[in-house]
Amino acid sequence: METQANKFPPILLWTAGIALILFCAAGIAAFMGWMPTSMGGTGDGVMPDKHSANTAKPVARTAPARVKCAECGVIESMREIDVRGDGTGLGAVGGAVVGGVLGHQVGSGRGNDVATVLGAVGGAVAGNQIEKSARSTKSYEITVRFDDGSSRVINEANPSTWRTGDRVKVINGAIQSNA
Repeated sequence: METQANKFPPILLWTAGIALILFCAAGIAAFMGWMPTSMGGTGDGVMPDKHSANTAKPVARTAPARVKCAECGVIESMREIDVRGDGTGLGAVGGAVVGGVLGHQVGSGRGNDVATVLGAVGGAVAGNQIEKSARSTKSYEITVRFDDGSSRVINEANPSTWRTGDRVKVINGAIQSNA
């Protein structure tokens, strides 16, 4: 009587057979040139002609050139931007008071009332504009052209020491030297 210990499990035989067939099929496909190899070629861009062993013709490369530094580029332009400040209402109120007081000094009777109202309205408008001008700031817009051809505009609050044509690197929205 035979024991079960002397027999190979059939699942192990099937697994080994399938693995051997797949391995051989992949080797044949690579050898015949049906699938790309992991080596990628000789690097000279030349493949032998099928009809003659002595002639060779160049092969066009279809892979795009790799960018060495995705965040590297050149400063393309810089410009100063005037950012108009927001009015809080204090300028308008202060201007209305001053304009009303000055308008009240003009004329008498009904003309005095009209001058007071016009002075208050004019003072409010003028006070609001004066407040916006006083609260305005300057910012600086720097355009960087990256090595991959794209561009990006970076805003900075302070004047920059960069010049057009400087090689830079943009990391987390900040411009750094790429020297």
